[in-house]
Amino acid sequence: MTGPLEELVLALARLPGLGRRSAERLAYHLLAAPEEEVLGLAGAIRELVTRVRPCRVCHDATDREVCEICEDASRDRAAICVVETPRDRRAVEESSTWRGLYHVLGGRVSPLSGIGPEHLSIEALLARARGDEVREVVLALAPNAEGDATAAHLAEQLRPLGVRLTRPARGLVSGGEMDFAPASALADAMNGRREV
Repeated sequence: MTGPLEELVLALARLPGLGRRSAERLAYHLLAAPEEEVLGLAGAIRELVTRVRPCRVCHDATDREVCEICEDASRDRAAICVVETPRDRRAVEESSTWRGLYHVLGGRVSPLSGIGPEHLSIEALLARARGDEVREVVLALAPNAEGDATAAHLAEQLRPLGVRLTRPARGLVSGGEMDFAPASALADAMNGRREV
């Protein structure tokens, strides 16, 4: 296999959860698919790259300057749920228990991967928490070593601001990821959050 087909296989194999064999299967599917289907996929990817960007307020992925949740006047502006990724934000939102706002960090502190606090949107979170409206910040980070370290760093930065700091409680498996948790487990965790 050479040329464009091999380039596509290599590109697909870099996606999370796909190995070489799965990438080949997808590449051959696209090769046999109708042209409009393949061009539709290419167009959707182009739109993703050119239109989706971080929300100016919460850093969630959006195609607008300010996302719909941040603009929603019915949301509780006194509470911010901090998550690592847009996928985590979606998972919490789908639990239908959180009516506050969100803040997407863009990852978690991971010294082994070269990700320090300066690589995350922590300064933007602190600026939001300094506002008069914010009374609670929920640190809904993955319950693993890196998530705990990130939560500890955030707590150290947020405590002097006088906001209530909580973490989701029961329902999340230690060492797990937020975006893989069932909605019911996330709902229990958000409803039973505890002080940090």
